[in-house]
Amino acid sequence: MTGYNVYGMGATTVGIKAADGVVLASEKRASYGGYIVSRSARKVFAINDRFGIACAGLFADMQAISRMLKAEISYYEVELKRRMKASAAAKLLANILYSYKLMPLLSETLFGGVDEEGPHLFVMDPLGSMIEDNYASVGSGAPIAIGLLEARYKEDLGVEDARSLAVESIKVAVERDAISGDGIDLLVITPRGVREETLPLG
Repeated sequence: MTGYNVYGMGATTVGIKAADGVVLASEKRASYGGYIVSRSARKVFAINDRFGIACAGLFADMQAISRMLKAEISYYEVELKRRMKASAAAKLLANILYSYKLMPLLSETLFGGVDEEGPHLFVMDPLGSMIEDNYASVGSGAPIAIGLLEARYKEDLGVEDARSLAVESIKVAVERDAISGDGIDLLVITPRGVREETLPLG
């Protein structure tokens, strides 16, 4: 699935489901109306030790989405004393987004997680439409990144190979998308937990 960020904010955000985990990645440039606002914007967020999101859109809305989802999942798990499944967490996020349909949170969102059923990747638009997929890219650089993902993705891909593919797809997009750039943030989600990384583009 691909999307094009129509809100004036550039981004190249990628998600890949591997055989043993999920990788979420995004570049770090925040721009608006043709101007670079920040070169250190974080667009990937760990939700807990099993889930994460990566976004393209309005920066404040990305932060709000991550805070709301983190709070709701924590409340669920404390109240019911059991871990939430990835599909349930993704549906929860879709419901949160839909509840704001009259004044949408302007973000395209990738949700990745690992549970007892394995790794999962879901793609959502600002109104909470939800699709489970093996790989996806959203944001202004998505049309470029998705070409490499489609050419290189394999269902038996290991998580470290998926990480390398995510980095390469963002680098390719950044070369052609002027409003993406300035480094790459990654979440590598496996049954062992969430690993966060920041890489230079060079």
